[in-house]
Amino acid sequence: MKINKKLLVITTIIIFLPVVIGLIFWEQLPAEMATHWGTDNEPNGWNSKAFTVFGLPGVMAALHIVCLLVTYADPKKNNIGSKAMGIVYWILPAVSVAVMSSTYAYALGINVNIGMVCCILMGIIFIALGNYMPKAKRNYTFGYKIPWTLNSDENWNKTHRLAGWLMVICGFAFIINAFILSRYIFAVCFAVAIIPIIYSYVLYKKGI
Repeated sequence: MKINKKLLVITTIIIFLPVVIGLIFWEQLPAEMATHWGTDNEPNGWNSKAFTVFGLPGVMAALHIVCLLVTYADPKKNNIGSKAMGIVYWILPAVSVAVMSSTYAYALGINVNIGMVCCILMGIIFIALGNYMPKAKRNYTFGYKIPWTLNSDENWNKTHRLAGWLMVICGFAFIINAFILSRYIFAVCFAVAIIPIIYSYVLYKKGI
């Protein structure tokens, strides 16, 4: 499996599309723009217009390329699967377009619910990951990479089947939370992170 250069170019261009939007509305955007929001859906972090328009997409593009390079450097990259690899290609382009569009809208005085946008986006990402994670075989970059899963195919498969279900549930929880914006959603995220690890360890103690 080699890097899909055409797809890499396309997804990187999509990450930078918000720069074009920022330039179109440059004169209307304030000098300081809200770029971070708290759990109360109120802004609590600001950056300059220049950094917001150019810097944030640039950071995401750099992270996009690094994530792909690290994934393709995995000696077991062929075990990840093409569909799961597709998620790696498209997560940051989707985040860039959704987050930057919402940021511009807020800066221009449009009544946009940032919390709702982020929760729906996170929900879609978790559901996608939950669907494809159980199909990935042992590797070093995608999934729950802990000693017990990496040492046993059976442990890996059982752990990721459970993790897949939990991620899908978490995804739907995020989408529901888009309409209520409860901070307890972070407890659901913590459960998704820790339960598969505990389960994997239990399997290991059983000799699996």
